[in-house]
Amino acid sequence: MLKLSEEEIIRRISLGNTFECEVLDGSFCLKIETYTPILCTAVHAGARFRKDLLDSCALSESERLYEEDPYTDQLIQAMPMTLIAKDSRYEYDLNRPVANCIYRTAWGKDVWHKKLSSKKRNDSIQKHRCFYRVLDALVERIESQFGTSIVFDIHSYNHLRHDRETPTFNIGSEQIDKERWQSVIDMSLSKLAKIELPNMPVSAKENDIFFGRGYMISHINSRYQNTLVLPLEVKKVYMDELSGEIYPLVMQSLSQQFKACLVAISSFFARRFTTKKRFRKSDVLAERMEPAILNVDKSLFELAKGLETLYYINPINIPTERKQFFKCNGNYQPQFRYRQLDVDPYQFREKLYRLPVDTIRDPSIQSLYRNVIDGLSQKIDLLVKAGQPGFMYESLKYYGEPSHTDELNAQFLLHASSFESINEKLVSTEELHARMLAAANIWDMRCKVETSSKLVASAMVSNSRKAVLIAKGLQISDTDANALVHHELGVHMATTLNAASQRLKVFSLGLPGNTMSQEGLAILNEFHSGNATLKRLQGLALRVLAVRNMLEYGDFRQTFSFLKEEHRLSQDEAFKLAVRVHRGGGFTKDYVYLNGVSSALELYKNEDIKNLYVGKTGFNYLPIINEMVERQLIAAPKYYPRWLDQPAKASPELNYIMSCIRPSRRANSTYQGKHKVAA
Repeated sequence: MLKLSEEEIIRRISLGNTFECEVLDGSFCLKIETYTPILCTAVHAGARFRKDLLDSCALSESERLYEEDPYTDQLIQAMPMTLIAKDSRYEYDLNRPVANCIYRTAWGKDVWHKKLSSKKRNDSIQKHRCFYRVLDALVERIESQFGTSIVFDIHSYNHLRHDRETPTFNIGSEQIDKERWQSVIDMSLSKLAKIELPNMPVSAKENDIFFGRGYMISHINSRYQNTLVLPLEVKKVYMDELSGEIYPLVMQSLSQQFKACLVAISSFFARRFTTKKRFRKSDVLAERMEPAILNVDKSLFELAKGLETLYYINPINIPTERKQFFKCNGNYQPQFRYRQLDVDPYQFREKLYRLPVDTIRDPSIQSLYRNVIDGLSQKIDLLVKAGQPGFMYESLKYYGEPSHTDELNAQFLLHASSFESINEKLVSTEELHARMLAAANIWDMRCKVETSSKLVASAMVSNSRKAVLIAKGLQISDTDANALVHHELGVHMATTLNAASQRLKVFSLGLPGNTMSQEGLAILNEFHSGNATLKRLQGLALRVLAVRNMLEYGDFRQTFSFLKEEHRLSQDEAFKLAVRVHRGGGFTKDYVYLNGVSSALELYKNEDIKNLYVGKTGFNYLPIINEMVERQLIAAPKYYPRWLDQPAKASPELNYIMSCIRPSRRANSTYQGKHKVAA
C-alpha cells in the first residue's frame, strides 16, 4: 500500500485520482476506487496505540479494546470510497472536537495515571486535524462532482451493559435535517430491519440508544450544506464483546447483507438527490477487479481444474458387466470398476483451505469463493469413495436426495396420458453428429463433435476438451435428436465457451448447485425450442424414482426389475438407468434434472436469467452474478439460447404439464435473504 503525506493525498483528491494509501504516520487509510457520492467511514475501528503513551496509560489493551469498534472497517470494505482510522480512540477520539478529543476519564475509568506532556497531546491533536482536513477535501470533491454526498459514519456498541433489549442497528438523527433527509432515514431503517442473522432477532431503530451527537456530523454540518452524515451504530452481535472474539458465521452473513443495504441506500440517495438521476446499484460499487480476487481465482483453478466428477464416477467396464448381467438373466450384481483418482485428497483439501479467501474485500464475492471451496472439498470426498462403501453417503452430502415434492412431480408426470405422435423417423449417431456440427457452425461455436463408445448417456459435453461427445449406435427420434442439440450445444457448450472467456476461472470450475442449474437450463431450452416431449419429462421422472429405489434397496437387480417390470422400460433402457443411479456405489445426482427444470422455469418467469449463462453457475448466485456483470468484473454471456427472448410455441397440454411441476423450496433457499435485502 502507498504511504503518502497529507499534502499528497489532498492533491490527488483535488485531481480526481483513484488510489489507495496510508497516511505517513499510519493514523488512517484511504481508498478511492472510483468517485461516487458515497463515502464510508469507521473512525473507531483502529486499536493502534503509540508506544510513547503506554507508560502513561492506566488502561490495559483489553480494557481499551472493549470500548473500541473492532471490525467496523470490515463492514464497509467492499465500498469504493472508505476512510478508516487506525489509531485507538483512547489516544484521541475522532468523534469529539479537538478541544476534548483526548480523554481524561472514559466510561467511569481514569485513562491516564500520568499527565501527558504538551508535545504528546499536540502530536495526537495534529493527527485528529489531519484526518478532518482529508475528510473535508473528500466531501468538497464529491459535492463539486455530484452536487451532494452521503457519509456513512459507522460505529458499533456494547449491549451487555444495558438491562433491556436494544436494537441491532441504531441511526442517530438528532443533528440531521429531517425535513430534507427523512426519506433516506426511513429507507435505511427499512433495509436494515430486513437483514437476517443466524439465531437472533434483528431490529433497526432511530434514536433508541444513541442520538447521533458525535463530532463528525457536527463538523460536516457546519461546513457543507449538501452532505448527509448518517451516524449508524451496529450492536456487537458479531463478536463476544467481553473477550473480543469474533463470531465468523455471523460476521460473514452480516457483512454480505450490510453491503447490500449500503448499496441500496446509496442508490436511492443518488437517484433522488444527486445531479445524476440514472443511478444503478452497480454504479455505487467499483468496476476495478480486486487483485485479491484474481489471486485466489488463479490458485483455485490451478488446483481443481482437472477434477471432473463423471470421469471418475462412470464405470470403465460397463460393456463386460452388461454382457454378464444379461447372460445370468438379471440374477447378477454387476461389479463395476473405476478410474484411479490421481489426486492426494488430504493435500488437495489442505491447499484448498490455505487459499487466502479472507483477503477478498467484497463479502459477497468472498462468500462465493468460500462456497466453491467447500463444494470442492465435498467433491473430493465423493470421488475418494467411488466404488467403495460410503460413496452413497458422500453423494447424499453433495447432491442431496429427492424430496417429497420431487417424488410427487415424478408421479404426476408418469400418470399423464400420452398426447404426442409416435411416428417419427429415427436419427442415427452419424446424422446427429452432422446436426451438431451444423448447429455449432450457425451459432459460431468453436468446438469439437466426436463419437464415443464409453458413454452412459446419449451425449455429453467435455468441458476441458470443448467437445460434444455422442454415443455410438444411437437410434433416437427426430425430436429427441433436436432436443440433444439444444441441450448439449445450446446450454452446456454455450456455458463452457462463455466460462472460458471469463477472467475469473471459477465459472469454469462451477459454482455450488451448478449441476441442477445446468441441467435445468438445458431442459428448459429443450422446452423453449419446441423439442420437449412428455416422454422426455417422464424419463426425468423415472430418474427421480430410480434414485429413490436405489436409496431404499441398494440393489442393482431390484432397481433394474423395478424399471423393467413396473415402468415397462426395455432391457437396455432399464439397464442404462440402473447404471446411472448405482454407479460409484449409489449416485443420487439424477433426481436434480426434474427439480432443475422446474426451478429454471419459475426463475425465468420472474426475472431475466440470461446472466446464468456466463459459465457453470447456480440459480442461487444470480444476484451476485448480475452485480458482477453490471460492474464489468465478468463479461456478459456471448452464447445463450435465442429461445430465451422468443420461446417456440408449445402445445397447450405440454404448457399445462410444465406449469404443474413445482420446484423444491430448498433449491432456492441459499441466497433468498440476501436477495431480498438488495431488492
